[in-house]
Amino acid sequence: MGSPPRPHSAPGAARCRARDLGIVIGSCDTGPLNTITDVPGVRIGHTTVRRPPEVHTGVTAVVPDLVGPRTPLPAGVFTGNGYGKLIGTTQLTELGELETPVLLTSTLSAFRAADALVGWVLGRPGCEEVRSLNPVVGECNDGFLSDIRARPVHEEHVRAALDTASGGPVAEGCVGAGTGTVALGFKAGVGTASRVPAVGDRRFTVGVLVQANFGGTLRVLGRTFAPPHPGAAPEGPGPDADVGSCMIVVATDAPVDSRQLTRVARRAVFALARTGAAYSHGSGDYAVAFGTRPDAGHPVADADLGPLFEAVLDGVEEAVLNSLLAASTTTGFGGRTVPALSAEALVAALAGPVQGLGGR
Repeated sequence: MGSPPRPHSAPGAARCRARDLGIVIGSCDTGPLNTITDVPGVRIGHTTVRRPPEVHTGVTAVVPDLVGPRTPLPAGVFTGNGYGKLIGTTQLTELGELETPVLLTSTLSAFRAADALVGWVLGRPGCEEVRSLNPVVGECNDGFLSDIRARPVHEEHVRAALDTASGGPVAEGCVGAGTGTVALGFKAGVGTASRVPAVGDRRFTVGVLVQANFGGTLRVLGRTFAPPHPGAAPEGPGPDADVGSCMIVVATDAPVDSRQLTRVARRAVFALARTGAAYSHGSGDYAVAFGTRPDAGHPVADADLGPLFEAVLDGVEEAVLNSLLAASTTTGFGGRTVPALSAEALVAALAGPVQGLGGR
């Protein structure tokens, strides 16, 4: 039935974040923790499933406190490239409502995760009479470093992520759904960030969380930075540049409706271009954005949404970089190895001439 649930993963804890290196993206203030949990009422849970060297995977749960089939939250979704399995998309698009927490996991485990999420929600107080439910589960293909065909994520792992979800600091890097992911030639994983923009005459919080697993060449502050060796064991190739994905979840306490949240989700996917994403044929690039207010009341005027859009663009860019900096070099399925991004090398390269950044 897979390895026992583990709520967090140590490898992400010893590494740094972008701001620890003096890398500041945008001018907007961050929330206190610079994580998606800065949005009031949003909790994150991880379960890491690791059986070295063959299995490096897991599940991450984004849990809004107020969400439920009787109290749906306004939400929007945007597909940058649809080579993916985002379960629940059609109803989310049609109704603009989120009925469940959002789960992220491995491609071939997404369907088991959706079933486990349905069971978990149906067992919640107040759901005794629920007859229809739209679980939302996103995925990335972690098959380069993990035995994806084993489908090692099971119900107990999903329930552990949901039940241990908490506010406060968020583990990043090789944890939960990011345990086996690779992005931009480096070991990647889960990353998060937040911003507190002024929207109209008020300030609100917007938080993002990414599951980074896509191709391209890393771009930091406008400069490119390629890995010195393209990943993998000496006898094998690196990750296929045409295969990958990125799942982005955006949360905000701003009073915005589902149409506006779809516009927010669109900007979240656009932000990947800043990081050097290739948007290849085989990449599933999606964003789900939700508001934490079941009744948004009078939405923010569209003309005032600019700062919120900019906050999402900056937040996603920083979250991707955090996912790389928090990750650790990993040897996985078939002896393949993907290197971590060296913080020291990145800082040195950013301080040097442009032509020294990976030779691109």
